[in-house]
Amino acid sequence: MTERAVTLKNRLGLHVRPAALVAQLAAGFKSEIRLVKDSLEVNAKSIMGVMGLAAECGSTLIIKAWGEDEAIAVEEIIKLFESKFGED
Repeated sequence: MTERAVTLKNRLGLHVRPAALVAQLAAGFKSEIRLVKDSLEVNAKSIMGVMGLAAECGSTLIIKAWGEDEAIAVEEIIKLFESKFGED
């Protein structure tokens, strides 16, 4: 399993558009991918799950992945978060 922490930097947090981008990116990988905020863990391939985290700017999320492409999946999702989803 590959696991990394990331801090949400975009001003509006994980609203619909960023949640959709995360889910679309995650869906492209074969690995199981989860996002964790506090004690809530969701499937990163589910837009509703990602939105359900209600993550605001400054939140720290844990990205967990396991499977054949887990390392690249985590790295690509980290890059998406670091890009602030093309916002700001």
